[in-house]
Amino acid sequence: MSIATWVLLGGSILIAMMLIGTLVTRLPLSGAMIYLGLGVLLSPSGFGVLVLDPIAQAPSLELVAEAALLISLFSVGLKFEVPMLDRRWIAPYRLAFLSMAVTVGAIAAIGVYGIGLPPGLAILLGGILAPTDPVLASAIQSRPGAEHDAMRLSLAGEGALNDGTAFPLVLLGLGFMQLHDLGDWGWSWWLIDVVWSTVGGMVMGTLIGALLGKLVIHLRTRHHSAIGMDEFLSLGVIAVSFGAAQSCLASGFLSVFFAGLALRRARNFPLAGTLPLPRGGAAHEHDAEDRATHSHHASGVMTRAVLGFNEQLERIAELGMVMMIGAMLPAIGHLSSLWWFVPLVFLVVRPASVVVGMLGAGVPLYKQALVGWLGIRGIGSIYYLVFALNHGVTEAFAPALVSLTLGTVAASILAHGITVQPLMTWYERHSVK
Repeated sequence: MSIATWVLLGGSILIAMMLIGTLVTRLPLSGAMIYLGLGVLLSPSGFGVLVLDPIAQAPSLELVAEAALLISLFSVGLKFEVPMLDRRWIAPYRLAFLSMAVTVGAIAAIGVYGIGLPPGLAILLGGILAPTDPVLASAIQSRPGAEHDAMRLSLAGEGALNDGTAFPLVLLGLGFMQLHDLGDWGWSWWLIDVVWSTVGGMVMGTLIGALLGKLVIHLRTRHHSAIGMDEFLSLGVIAVSFGAAQSCLASGFLSVFFAGLALRRARNFPLAGTLPLPRGGAAHEHDAEDRATHSHHASGVMTRAVLGFNEQLERIAELGMVMMIGAMLPAIGHLSSLWWFVPLVFLVVRPASVVVGMLGAGVPLYKQALVGWLGIRGIGSIYYLVFALNHGVTEAFAPALVSLTLGTVAASILAHGITVQPLMTWYERHSVK
């Protein structure tokens, strides 16, 4: 198709989604399910308009998936009002480290003994499928200003954290396949890919987000400068935190997430003798610039503006990525193990990993069951799939990897898309009793 036709098609899709957006929220399904179906409709199995080969087009798909993840991770970080040292973060860390490691080990064992994959490829498959997805979990995330209950925080925090913590295990699988240098006795992998990547990403993102947030607030409240262009601030923080971390071999994903957390934590420095601006009816006397430069309100104005812009980007990224997943589904081959592998991951591996991760935490059984089911797979898995394909996975193994990953992600979008709203409605009613 010509460029004009592509532009016409893309614009029509965006307008159509805007027009039916309210209707979608009333139906027992998620927007991602519609995007997936639209991708299938445009794929070679439908009208043949959108032809994507995850193996041949892995380099470009990796860049697109990476950008979508970064936007979402930053947005999730901005939404968290829970302090970084709050005890409620213990559960997300348990899920993102311990439960994820159990998931990778279990999937690797299934891959070796159930499917007959080589150990390295089985570990790689586990690393690809272990991370839950922050992009598709919008129905689970708390909104700014809302109370962060423990289960929502656990699921949203896990989805943001394990996109970074899964990376060392993906590299471990590639290392067993001789596609990544693990060092003698794995020392390079332990020190650089695990310890430094994780700690360095967290620290760098926190410092960058905190320093830039304080700088902007200082300039606005003391010098009445650096006002507006919050879109530039949003994209700039994402780019700087990711680029700085990657340049130092730290985790760019963790850096971006923690930059969002730190930017959210940036606080006002009220000037002596000043009072907060009035709310309600008297607030109309003060325009947006007054609040943006007021020493009592600058941080809130900055955060809301950055988050608002980033959420719009997140919606567009979700639409584009899930449509691409739908367009890639024809690449799923006739893999006989797929029909039992996917239910095993969702109904056995994921719940078991949550139980192990929550041992001794005193979490009620019904919450463990909900967390165990709502481990949504999505764009993170697609990113790690194309990352692996782009880093030397041979043609002999690539089709199986593609089929297992795409089949699992598509099943997750459908199964979790149907059940997430009823389950969260039940949970909210049950939790207030």
